[in-house]
Formats: sequence, C-alpha cells, structure tokens
Amino acid sequence: MFGTVSSEMEVKAPASEAWKLYSTLELAKVVAEALPNQITKIDVVQGDGGAGTILELFFPPGGAGLTSYKEKFTVVDDEKLVKETEVVEGGFLDLGFTLYRVRFEVVEKAAAAEECITRATVEYEVREECIANAAFVSIQPLVSVMECAARYLTKTSS
Repeated sequence: MFGTVSSEMEVKAPASEAWKLYSTLELAKVVAEALPNQITKIDVVQGDGGAGTILELFFPPGGAGLTSYKEKFTVVDDEKLVKETEVVEGGFLDLGFTLYRVRFEVVEKAAAAEECITRATVEYEVREECIANAAFVSIQPLVSVMECAARYLTKTSS
C-alpha cells in the first residue's frame, strides 16, 4: 500500500532564509534543541548536509515503538528549494515499510518577499502483510518541525 500525507504553513521569513535553515544540518540542530520530547538526539553518521548525508535520529521511549532510525538525504535542490530524505535503516523499515520518504519544500510568496510557505510531505509504502502499521504514519512530527523552524526563523530574522 502506498500513501502520502502533507501539511504546509506560512512563515514570516524570506524563502532564502528558510532554505538556509532547511537545506543544512542547522535544521537538525535547531530541532534537537527545541523538541527534546520528540527527538532525544540526532547524530551525523556521514556527510556535510548535502545529498548523501546520513543522520541517525533517536526517539524517547513510547512513540510508535521506534527507538531510532537512519535517514539519508537523497535530494537537496537549491533551485527548487526541495529536500528529501529516506529512512535507510531501522525505524519504519522494521515495521514493514519498504519506503518512508520525507520531503520539505520552501515556496516563495510572490506577493510578500518577507514571507514564504514551508510544506512537509511523507510518502510511504508498506507491505500488505504489515498494512496495519500504516497507522503509525503521521504528519504531526513534521508539523512540529515546521513550527520549530518558523519560530527560529522569526526570532533570527527580527
């Protein structure tokens, strides 16, 4: 079974500033500091933030039974302002998912140069025999990331 969930929000910061955060490892640092109840630690396994970078994310006990997983940055597109990651080890893969991809997009607002839209999308595919685990897919953690990023961007651009 293939599925997708997404959400977006307006941010009171220019798209260029939002992309500077989303396209780098700075986002992981900001999120780990601001959301300790959701992410206990983020380690850079390899890379510098560009495509091919691998992070290991650690979670507090309880959340969907996930303790950690590794994700790889598969796309970091500075022209389209799109970043994609895929789980490559543990986490959702251990629950029968064959794909768990997160896409962050920064969209310029033509009418307001000092504002932008950030969009998060989860695309997933789960084996038929594990279809009940699709219930673990939620956009809410990524909404929390976008809210955290928006607060950071608003604070730093003021």
